[in-house]
Amino acid sequence: MSENQSIADKPAMPERKIVSQHIIEFVSDAGEGAQTAGQCLGTISAKMGNGIWTVEIIPAEVEPPRRSRAGASGNRVRIGSKTVTNAGDQADLVVAFNEQVLYSRFDVGALREGTIILLDNVWQSSDDPNIQKEFEDACADFRNRKADIRFVPFEAETKKIIRDPRHGKNVWALGLICAIYDRDIKLAENEITRKFAKKSQEIVDANLRLLHAGYDWAMQNMDLRFSIPAHSAPVPQIVVNGNIALALGIMASGIEVCSMYPITPATSISHYLAEAFPKMGCVVHQAEDEIAAIGFAIGASFAGKTPVTITSGPGLALKNEFMALAIMAELPLVVVIVQRGGPSTGLPTRVEQGDLLSALYAQPGDAPKIVMAPSTHEECFRFVITARKLAETFRTPVIILSDANLATGQQPIPRPSPKASWFAPPIDLSDWDESVPPFEWDPETGLSQRPIPGQKNGNYVVTGLAHDQAGHVAYESSINEKALQARSRKLATLQHALKSPQIHGDPNGGDLLVVGWGSPRGAIEEAVDTLRAQGINVSSVTLKFLSPLEPGLKEIFSKFKHILCVEMNYSDPKEFNDARRYSQLCTILRSHTLCDIDCWSHVRGIPLTPKDIEKAILDHINCSC
Repeated sequence: MSENQSIADKPAMPERKIVSQHIIEFVSDAGEGAQTAGQCLGTISAKMGNGIWTVEIIPAEVEPPRRSRAGASGNRVRIGSKTVTNAGDQADLVVAFNEQVLYSRFDVGALREGTIILLDNVWQSSDDPNIQKEFEDACADFRNRKADIRFVPFEAETKKIIRDPRHGKNVWALGLICAIYDRDIKLAENEITRKFAKKSQEIVDANLRLLHAGYDWAMQNMDLRFSIPAHSAPVPQIVVNGNIALALGIMASGIEVCSMYPITPATSISHYLAEAFPKMGCVVHQAEDEIAAIGFAIGASFAGKTPVTITSGPGLALKNEFMALAIMAELPLVVVIVQRGGPSTGLPTRVEQGDLLSALYAQPGDAPKIVMAPSTHEECFRFVITARKLAETFRTPVIILSDANLATGQQPIPRPSPKASWFAPPIDLSDWDESVPPFEWDPETGLSQRPIPGQKNGNYVVTGLAHDQAGHVAYESSINEKALQARSRKLATLQHALKSPQIHGDPNGGDLLVVGWGSPRGAIEEAVDTLRAQGINVSSVTLKFLSPLEPGLKEIFSKFKHILCVEMNYSDPKEFNDARRYSQLCTILRSHTLCDIDCWSHVRGIPLTPKDIEKAILDHINCSC
């Protein structure tokens, strides 16, 4: 219903417009359930067979002021007829419970000319004249921005069913969107019932009434009708966010010990494990701080388990000394880092890829370890299984670098079918051969067998000091150099076993190659596909191993005229010349390949969009010509 229509002037019901994809946002004050509404819409759509990708809009403060830009909370849901790999560009439709939180979406460029805004009209008749004026001024501003404003009585209609609209208008709005987008109302009912299953039946019933009331109101009063065709997936699917995928991967890998300290945006991994792990006979240990968490994990590793510890950037900073101990003592350990904005406390609820250099180099001395970066929700699951095996084979920490975009975003992935090969083998408690030292480094591979203190003769010395093959403290130059060489050889051995990365686009080369890592992969590949359809000879590569780097990079780069790293961390523009700071992966690749590699990045705390990347690619090509 347009702003010039009254509720009594019901529009004629239009035919549904078929679209291949739409981006819908819910945005509200914190505590009004906009995140839940978006999660439910994403799950319903995925169960209908649509591709989805969601991005949570989370305020930095726990209880931000109401009706403020900084307090905006909500969810972006991209729904497509085919697989969706990223959050997309600008929104097609936004549900907003007040006009101030809507400004936050304009501020980050999430809305465009013509975006349909379904705005609660309760503020038009507010008892506070200042709020009335804010609302009128904002609507005039939105009209100047050419937004398509439609007033909807979210609060008034919700009050007809429950007393406090803050605890229900999100579900009413979900019903409204289900009507507009032809979502399966039975699936919506099931999702609402599941969401509130731990509440009373009275609350479940009230929310079901709200769902149907929003649906019926839209069918009677709204002139918006869209349909996004769905296609059945070839295999059974589950709908998960990246953190849940990581938690499932931890269980599927056979890891039995998780030790962590809560930190945004990684905490929900431990929440899931705390509920599921005990049923498997496994342990989640919540330590008193980040240092204690990794210390506990290292103790479990020495005892024969391969544990996981989970954190974000600030926690990684505290774990670094113990990480160095695990490298020196050659103790298997999986470390999951869910990146957020920094430095220091930084942007605790926003996305960034700023921890790569820290993960690689923050420990004292030469401290090589394996670093992997999943780029999809399915890789979040599968990489943990690989990480445990690598940690045990190479007797070293393995870092998995996820980020907030993957962590909170939902996506359907193939339902995993557990395999015995995923799980850790039983601990070998047969007698240890006393003639074999605990660090008998193979001169070619750097590898050595792993003794377990529970084995007969399996006790050995562990120290953070330089040591010989027996584990005894040793300061001789030759022994120190031999140990450093062995730890480095491990990475070389792993690199020889890796495959070269696959090129998305033309494997024979072209004008420009985009190199990325982690969650921007979907947006990069969508941008590349769009430009290739326009005749522009551009391709991309997404790196999964960052230490060691996958082999063959220099050969791949030689096929392209220009190389451009695209990341979510800081880099200076070209105008800085010799003083310029390159983005983090770009810095590493320039050193590793000695190739002239450029970069484009941003640190706005939001995921990269295909349109932004398209523009960066075209600007780079035009500048280079």
